[in-house]
Amino acid sequence: MLADALLRSVTGTTALLRVTGAIITSSQSEVGLVATTFAEAAVSPVVMRKLRPTWQEKGESKWELLVSATGVEQQVNALDLDSAQALFAMTLTVTVAGQDYLIESVAANEAFGQVYMYRLLLREARQQAV
Repeated sequence: MLADALLRSVTGTTALLRVTGAIITSSQSEVGLVATTFAEAAVSPVVMRKLRPTWQEKGESKWELLVSATGVEQQVNALDLDSAQALFAMTLTVTVAGQDYLIESVAANEAFGQVYMYRLLLREARQQAV
C-alpha cells in the first residue's frame, strides 16, 4: 500500500495494456479462420519517466514505467492468469497519455519476499505503413 500511495502522490496515472485474448487451440485458429481478440487492461497507479539515451541505442528514447503491484494483481485476477509475467508476456502495447510503447524488459521490486512494484523498460512504438 505504501508503493501505491507513493505512486499516487507523484501524479500517478493509468496505463492501458493491450493484451491478446484467449488463445483457441483448434485447427481453425492455426489456419487463421478464427480472428485474434484483443482487450485493454487498465493498471494504476503508474509513473513514467524518460531515461537518458546512450550512444549504443542510436539516440532512441527509452522510458521506465513504475507500476503498482496491486494494480497488476487486480488485472491478473480479472484475466484469470497465473502470474504477472503471463500478463506482461501477452501485452502487445502499453498506452500512457495516448502514446503507445513496447515492453523491452520487466523487473520486479520486492520487500520481505513480496513484490510491491514492477519496473517496465519501454520504447516508443513507431507507426508503420501497411
